[in-house]
Formats: sequence, structure tokens, C-alpha cells
Amino acid sequence: MYIARNEGFKIHALSFRYGQQHTRELESAKVIARDAGAANHVTISLDPRLFEGSALTGSEAVPENRSLAEMAGEIPPTYVPARNTVFLSMALAYAEVIDSRDIYIGVNAIDYSGYPDCRPEYIMAFQKLAELATRDAVEGNPARIHAPLLNMTKAEIIGRGIELGVDYTRTLSCYNPDSDGKACGKCDACILRLKGFKENGMNDPASYSKGSFRDNV
Repeated sequence: MYIARNEGFKIHALSFRYGQQHTRELESAKVIARDAGAANHVTISLDPRLFEGSALTGSEAVPENRSLAEMAGEIPPTYVPARNTVFLSMALAYAEVIDSRDIYIGVNAIDYSGYPDCRPEYIMAFQKLAELATRDAVEGNPARIHAPLLNMTKAEIIGRGIELGVDYTRTLSCYNPDSDGKACGKCDACILRLKGFKENGMNDPASYSKGSFRDNV
């Protein structure tokens, strides 16, 4: 969002409530969109039955304390079925409604957990779909899918955010925050985030639960 704003775009932010256990992220999204001066911020509620079978939406445990080598292995149970395809499809519809031609998504294919819908070839495929699937596209004005974080390391992403004035105390990456909204410091998302801050020579300013992995990264 901050990158899009820096590139001169007016921001229309979308968030999704899809049955995720970590709904605390939606509170963070609301605050961040407001702080960034978004023209509007729409939160879309989806039927959670569409996304069952993931550790993020069900009772299966979120993996903890995994090594980077383990993260690079098979797709983890935190994978949510076709999530980015659903999200991008809705963003594509909303973009046509508000007469926008530019859709930004924060997927990353470097420091990530192997999700199939975060790969460059996935973004390229959805771009081709966007060039076929709407009236605007048929009339010669297709939407452009921007994935500016796609080939950046987590350290590079964090560094870019610092340059753009992102307040990381407002952000939440954790898959399994506690009842107070503090990050667990043990899930893949926390470990990769902490690694990124360390590589920038900084401590993560977010709040973490006691006994987390934080002090060992």
C-alpha cells in the first residue's frame, strides 16, 4: 500500500474476513489504511466454508519453530485453498467498479513458505486472466497486477517500508497471535519477519508473547 501511494496512486484498500483464526490482522489493516490516507477501506466477509482445511481457518496446529530449510520443503498446513485467486478476483471486480486499472498485492516468492499462489508464474497467469475477463479489458483497458514485493527478501521489504515511513508497531504478520494481539514469535511468518529485521540491524518493534522465538533469531 505504501509503495502504491509512493508511486502516485490513490488508495482503495481491500481486506478479507474468510474464517481466519488470526482476525487481529483485520484490526491492524483498518488502522494502517487510515494512517496511510486510504480513500476508503472495504472489508469483505466470505463464507468460511470455502476455505476449510487450513491451519489458519481450522483447529489444526500452526507449525512452530521451523527452520528455513523446513519452510522451503513441502507446502505447509497454513496454506489456504485458492485464497489469492479469490482475493484477486474480487479486487479485479472492485477495480472495474471504481474505474481503476492498477491492483497491488503483497505476495512474495523469496522469503516465504512455499505457497503456490505467491509465485511469479501465478501472478503472470492472473495478469493474462485480467486481460480477458472484464469489459474494460475487452475494450482495451485491462487492469495491471502489481506485485512489487515478489522478488524481494524479507529484509529488503522491511527496509523499503522503513524508507516509506511504515509504522511497524501497527503491523501484524503472525499466524497465531495471543488473546492480547501479541505475535507468537514462533510461526513461519514471525520467524521470517524477525529474520528480516535482524538483517536490517534492527529489533522488531511489534509486541511479542513471552517465551517466543524472538530472542533466538
